[in-house]
Amino acid sequence: MSTPRRLLLVNGPNLNLLGIREPDVYGHETLADVEALAARAAAAHGFEIRAVQSNHEGVLVDAIHAARTDCAGIVINPAGLTHTSVVLRDALAGVALPVAEVHISDVTKREPFRHHSYVADVAVVHVVGEGVAGYATAIDRLVDVIAGRAEG
Repeated sequence: MSTPRRLLLVNGPNLNLLGIREPDVYGHETLADVEALAARAAAAHGFEIRAVQSNHEGVLVDAIHAARTDCAGIVINPAGLTHTSVVLRDALAGVALPVAEVHISDVTKREPFRHHSYVADVAVVHVVGEGVAGYATAIDRLVDVIAGRAEG
């Protein structure tokens, strides 16, 4: 069976407010801009993107579960769930797909509660603090992992 040529792009709570919420932290690009950037980055490698954003943890878990049958990997910005959700972490671990964790801001330079990620130990790629361009970086690096060329 060949590897699917699709990546799941998951954006967590409040990322629907990109471009409006704290533009000094998250920039002026919108979620639509992020999804278009991700689609272009994936297409450059012959992949397509299925994008999901939700403010509800269960919706994200269901999308992750569904990805196991038709996606080659997952790019996720868990947003606030990064620091709170064992459930999201377990869903990612359970589907056994390579995961790229991306954060628009540099969470290591923000409030102490943002320094811990429940997703970090299941992700093979980590991109923080590159703004929305970090999504393209994460996709490039994840595709390398999928192709067996690199990790991290």
